[in-house]
Amino acid sequence: MALEDDLILRNPFEFQVSLVLVNDSVTREAITLDQMRKFLNFVKEDKHFSRYYEAFYILFHTGMRISEFCGLTVKDLNMKEGKINIDHQLMRWSDMKYGIESPKTNAGTRQIPMTSEVYECFKIILEQRKKYKVEPVIDGYRGFLFLDKNKMPLVALHWEKYFQHAVEKYNSIYKAQLPKITPHVCRHTYCSNQARAGMNPKTLQYLMGHSDIGVTLNTYTHIKYDDAKDEVLKMAGSR
Repeated sequence: MALEDDLILRNPFEFQVSLVLVNDSVTREAITLDQMRKFLNFVKEDKHFSRYYEAFYILFHTGMRISEFCGLTVKDLNMKEGKINIDHQLMRWSDMKYGIESPKTNAGTRQIPMTSEVYECFKIILEQRKKYKVEPVIDGYRGFLFLDKNKMPLVALHWEKYFQHAVEKYNSIYKAQLPKITPHVCRHTYCSNQARAGMNPKTLQYLMGHSDIGVTLNTYTHIKYDDAKDEVLKMAGSR
């Protein structure tokens, strides 16, 4: 094999992700860990926006596409095993018609394990979910987690507005301003945080639902001397 013959100096899938920093092109659509924590703490304590805390937390800590999140039904949550089943997404088009679509690629169909915190958020959402005699049915799917005042499922635009208003209130209170935060920013932030934490790229590719590993690997760039030095010393100390 070329790898064994040293023709390929390094297997691109066998590297320590903790050596690398997040690509600048990705960080433009991600917020820092500190910003995320401050924002979530603010939302949790705010009298009005606290109602969205669990959903915001889930989006920041699962990397789901907002259309996937909006499409979740009660049956998609395996609370016994702590798994989120993703095999469809909810769409609303410009003519205000709703529809269910399959994930963009086969990789989009996946199961995401819940952390204990994400599990608790879903538990609260399910406990607080209103029971309706008649629930909306969209392309055979029913039991959506969030409904609007017209008893139709919340869609991406709803959540974008909730984030926008929460950030606006935060920025009206604190000097250190937050950048624009959207559900898409949550997804990028999750990806960036997992990269920094050292998650295996193939694992992250699966969790993100990327069909192309190149999209995921774009997150892992810019090795710096200090990062390399720390990793070398850590590896030396473990021997």
